[in-house]
Amino acid sequence: MSGKLLSASFVLALAGFIAGPAVAQKPLSLSPAPAPAKAAPANAEAPSLDRINAYFNAMRGLQADFVQVSPDGRRFGGILYLLRPGRMRFEYHPPATLEVVADGRSVAIRDRKLKTQDVYFIGQTPLKFLLQPKINVAKDSKVTDLKRDGDAIVLDLEDKSTFGGTSRIRVVFDGANYALREWTVTDPQGHDTRVLLSNINLAALPAKNLFEIEEQRLVEPK
Repeated sequence: MSGKLLSASFVLALAGFIAGPAVAQKPLSLSPAPAPAKAAPANAEAPSLDRINAYFNAMRGLQADFVQVSPDGRRFGGILYLLRPGRMRFEYHPPATLEVVADGRSVAIRDRKLKTQDVYFIGQTPLKFLLQPKINVAKDSKVTDLKRDGDAIVLDLEDKSTFGGTSRIRVVFDGANYALREWTVTDPQGHDTRVLLSNINLAALPAKNLFEIEEQRLVEPK
């Protein structure tokens, strides 16, 4: 697979949705299966897009551990940094050599071992709605479903403007306080990549230099 095509697949899988040869190294050992979801209280309120928007818009910064589950079932860990508006970084633990960095305008896919970098427009990425100065998920993506599922709230989105075609995104929140738990991106080829968050620190304000991108020519959408 050529470097350009491989980088295109990275953009489709942005924000921890990276699969394929670039991280085909030693995976994380599988953790025990999660406990079954608890049933929602009988009097639980209907899920609210307004509360989801409020959760994200109140967020100034974030640091969290993540585990990415690739389409072939392999797992890779790392640290997510977010500084609003517009800045995000996914730093993979060794032996993976990747970094995904958004600086508010562009997204860079870096390989620390090969010393390569490809830069894309933020609008080509499936999670661009999280990088807006003011987040409105219904405006920035098409909402296809919003429901309670046990003790969780599940938001389904569709984005037709991602690199390579339409992507589907499922975002899962805690049903009590709307805290972000995980998300899954289904790329235009139908491959699912899931990201689970833990140890979320909403008080973190990561340093701005974590989100710097060297100037390079942007990869134009096809």
